Amino acid sequence: MTSVARPAPRRLASFAVASEPGNERLALAQVAEAVAASGLAPARLERLKTAVAEATMNAIEHGNRGRPEIPVDVEVTQEGDDIIVAITDLGGEHALPGPVEEPDLLLKLEGEQRARGWGLFLIRNMVDAMQVRTDGVRHTIQLTMRAGTAAAPVSQTGGSQGGGDEEDV
Repeated sequence: MTSVARPAPRRLASFAVASEPGNERLALAQVAEAVAASGLAPARLERLKTAVAEATMNAIEHGNRGRPEIPVDVEVTQEGDDIIVAITDLGGEHALPGPVEEPDLLLKLEGEQRARGWGLFLIRNMVDAMQVRTDGVRHTIQLTMRAGTAAAPVSQTGGSQGGGDEEDV
């Protein structure tokens, strides 16, 4: 069997932001700067920036509970055409408040669904792949966006790193 070797991942950026409201804008700006030369089409870059902002907001609010002394770590790598952004908080396993329902704009406008609850739905629909992993207290959401014009879905890999729980979303 012949296998195609993937290029080794190349780190484009690694940084942390304090868990304070508004710092999602810092994260998306730094990610945009890091991937500027990657060949990501402008519309896809905007989608990635939206997903990064939403995931960072979730990490700040739900993971680190808005405690500024606990950072949100962001790492940006490139593997071939794949741009991978990993956003990590120290909130451990995130328990969702009740069953997860698919957001419905009309139901929300009519007050039959909570106004909030768009984050994961939005993230999942902005990128080619989203993977969630928990390793002890470290909770990571990994976003994958294919650079260039090839926007086909990225294959998901099973297993987990560090013995934590992992799910493809």
